[in-house]
Amino acid sequence: MKEEKIIVPANGYLMLFLFVILFFGSIATIIAMQTPWPGITIFLSLVMAFGFLMVQPNGSRVLLLFGKYVGTVKKNGFYWVNPFYTKKKISLRASNFDSERLKVNDKLGNPVMISTILVWRVQNTYKAAFDVDNYENFVRVQTDAAVRKLASMYPYDNFADEGVDEDITLRSSVNEVSEALEREIDERLTIAGIEVLEARIGYLAYANEIANAMLKRQQATAIVAARHKIVEGAVSMVEMAIEALNKNDVVELDEERKAAMVSNLMVVLCGDKDASPIVNAGTLSH
Repeated sequence: MKEEKIIVPANGYLMLFLFVILFFGSIATIIAMQTPWPGITIFLSLVMAFGFLMVQPNGSRVLLLFGKYVGTVKKNGFYWVNPFYTKKKISLRASNFDSERLKVNDKLGNPVMISTILVWRVQNTYKAAFDVDNYENFVRVQTDAAVRKLASMYPYDNFADEGVDEDITLRSSVNEVSEALEREIDERLTIAGIEVLEARIGYLAYANEIANAMLKRQQATAIVAARHKIVEGAVSMVEMAIEALNKNDVVELDEERKAAMVSNLMVVLCGDKDASPIVNAGTLSH
């Protein structure tokens, strides 16, 4: 047998009623008839008591008879089975696993710290019980392996200055990375009969040895991008100012004075500090 087999054992309450009749009836017979023969029935009823089992909601019992798989009881209730069955309890409830923070290299070789949050449950009790040694430890180990593989497939972030422009990154593509991680873990846990309900990145950051350098790099990139926008806006404003002066014939400027005005406006618009204007009380010719 290589697949899970669902069975429904005998009603436990009916067998409990039969056990009470046999046990106490045999004791009453011994007392009334003063004969030891009903002791055999008492012994059999005691053996019978080992067959009772209770299955709680979202629980299961895997039954074995001298090493042979008999079936799995998934329906909750009170049952009775062969007293010689070995009963292995496997929970079908959803379990939450928060992995340790692992240091791995991303696609660009940068060391990052990463962890994952996994929600899983047992779907096939036969595979969970017999195809792997310890299915809970199997989940932990395979999840760590999947996270390491995933981190090596994508860069932490895009670096435009180096010509790196990936469609999917660990930092910005949260949904895509979570879907890829879920598929990777699900493929690995199928052998153990585990169903992956959800998988997502729980923690993501650069490793300590490069965290400060990467922070400065991100700040520099942000400053350059901001300066780029400021220069674009300043050039546009200077063009508008010169066009407005020429159109309204406010003042006639030669090329040298246009260059001076453009220089002054660019300094004012692109400077970090507020400009201190100097009022020219003379004429344009002096």
